[in-house]
Amino acid sequence: MANRGPFRADQVGSLLRPNALLVMRERHANGQISDGELREIENEAIDDVIRKQEAIGLKAVTDGEFRRENWSLDFFAELQGTEVVEMALAPRAHGSAEPISNVLKVARLKGPLSATDHPMIEHVRYLTDHTTQTAKLTIPCPTMVTSASRDWRQAVNSDVFADLDAVFDALRSGYRQFVQAAYDAGCRYLQLDDVNMAYLCDPSMREAIKARGDDPDVMLGQWIAVLNDVLSARPADMTMTTHICRGNFKSSWFAQGGYEPIAERLLGELDYDGFFLEYDSDRAGGFEPLRFLPKGNKRVVLGLMTTKTGALEDRDLIRRRVEQASAFAALDQLCLSPQCGFASHEHGNLLSQDEQWDKLGQAVDLAAEIWADA
Repeated sequence: MANRGPFRADQVGSLLRPNALLVMRERHANGQISDGELREIENEAIDDVIRKQEAIGLKAVTDGEFRRENWSLDFFAELQGTEVVEMALAPRAHGSAEPISNVLKVARLKGPLSATDHPMIEHVRYLTDHTTQTAKLTIPCPTMVTSASRDWRQAVNSDVFADLDAVFDALRSGYRQFVQAAYDAGCRYLQLDDVNMAYLCDPSMREAIKARGDDPDVMLGQWIAVLNDVLSARPADMTMTTHICRGNFKSSWFAQGGYEPIAERLLGELDYDGFFLEYDSDRAGGFEPLRFLPKGNKRVVLGLMTTKTGALEDRDLIRRRVEQASAFAALDQLCLSPQCGFASHEHGNLLSQDEQWDKLGQAVDLAAEIWADA
């Protein structure tokens, strides 16, 4: 396991974009530079961020999601069989004085899904060809389309999808295609980011789900079935993990609550190789749910370092918290990372580039102190 993810020191995926890249992306949006020119600029920025990750000792290297505006919508928008639609005013995140945007853009299924020509296959091919470490690709999980925060009927063309089973069948098929295509492009580490699971930990969100006539525990079982079907498509030498995210927009959040409502089924039934769990604040609850991690090769990556602020965590406190977690799950099955990505949206969280690299570097250093195989 020392040579495949999740690694003792790992990361969720997105990184702060250099300001120069953001300027060029805006120029591209305004028609001032061509697609080819932007691609070359992105390549240069990605080459640089790869070298920085390698230099601090990360074994899992991403492209920082530098080619994306939004961590999830950019993926769904390029799946054949989807369309992007606008809904009502976007919700305001906790701790943010502004909505995500004036309108909420979401992916909607309009027909059978295909991922054979998805541009992110070329993104991971480029990453694989330009790093000496393990190239890691992060995409949203398939069940994000049937979001816990809205009725699934709003996310599909009802003339094509008569019921939820038909929706899940389409998602299974499209994602299984993507897993194989990513593997063929050289990807050996694929992560499915998931906010739905975190929403099922939030008491207020669970009540909202019940109020609209759905059962959150039934939803959990449905999602597990879909996800395991997708996971079964991975070849034996491909690692697949998930990140359970409570929301991350300009250092704000959407959900709260410990993992107890979902932990037994999440850790016991889902066939991921690793689970990135956020533990950077009291909103995440205690480590007790880790008792459900089966003994074996599955790993939990403890997100003990926040990406929402720049202050560097106390090293002794991180070490003590890892020790506390090891009372519920074997230390050999634990790893360390920042709690989330640094930039779920291209404009990123409210910290500096130097603060980001300090946090990632500290994760590498601490992992080497805690685990002999780091």
